[in-house]
Amino acid sequence: MREIAFIKQNKEKWLELEEVISNNSKKSPDEIADLHIKIMNDLSYAQSYYPKSNVVPYLNKLAKSSYGKIYHTKKQDKNVLLAFFFEKVPLLLYKHRKYMYISFAFFFVCFFIGLVSTFNDDNFARQILGDSYVEKTLENIESGDALAVYKGGSNWGSFIGIFANNLRVGIYMFLSGLFLGLGTGFYIIQNGIMVAVFQAFFYQNNTLLDSLKGIWIHGTYEIFGMVIEAGCGYIIGASILFPGALKRMESFKKGIREAFFIFISTIPFTFVAAFLEGYVTRYYNKVPGFVCFLIIATSLVSISYYYLILPYKVAAKKLNK
Repeated sequence: MREIAFIKQNKEKWLELEEVISNNSKKSPDEIADLHIKIMNDLSYAQSYYPKSNVVPYLNKLAKSSYGKIYHTKKQDKNVLLAFFFEKVPLLLYKHRKYMYISFAFFFVCFFIGLVSTFNDDNFARQILGDSYVEKTLENIESGDALAVYKGGSNWGSFIGIFANNLRVGIYMFLSGLFLGLGTGFYIIQNGIMVAVFQAFFYQNNTLLDSLKGIWIHGTYEIFGMVIEAGCGYIIGASILFPGALKRMESFKKGIREAFFIFISTIPFTFVAAFLEGYVTRYYNKVPGFVCFLIIATSLVSISYYYLILPYKVAAKKLNK
């Protein structure tokens, strides 16, 4: 395509983005993000076919301005930590939201597979959880304390050990993205099926309510956080496989940095989950049921708001400035 034809064909969307950047036109976050992607594609094309043309620096400037409009947070006189958790991370979550959705979708597919397999194969639970765990839990159910496994050790010792273990699993989820996201997918398959088998096993032994009341006191933050950490792994994998207009190494560096920022945001939830498991879950059968479910509901609402709703609110606010 000749340069004049290229400019004529695309100048309308360029001017449209200029209007948005200058605040003369209002568009939704998704519309601006789409325009930004189109500009990046045009810039890549222009760099390849018209490297010495004035259109290249023009599009480069337009791409930088549109990126700043969407994702860049200007320095303000505010708490850096709060700005990180309530502005930077939500904007990155908005940018990479499709990988979070993919992570949730894949987890639920694996969870469903685990349920179906357990209900159709009497030995499946033993294969996944192990004979010793199954036998011990059956003994606990028989004695009237289905989740007695959570009562071992001291509160403090359990809390520290659980936090260290969950943090290690989260790091594995994150770093497995280096294997093009396949390693992360393996961990999701493993954990998604295991959670389903766990719940199905208690259902089959008429203790589902006890398991829901006890396990999800800490499991809400723990499992939700794990899915987000897996999403971080997918971001890394995608940055390697789909560099877009960037060089592959530049895309990788950017992807792992942004994924790491999102991963950091899961650590407070992992910490609280470990605290709840060490200090609250063990008393599930002594605490009134409504208190247990109140903790679970509060956990679900708070973490869902942070990862699924706040990113849209922050992005919309940023784009309307």
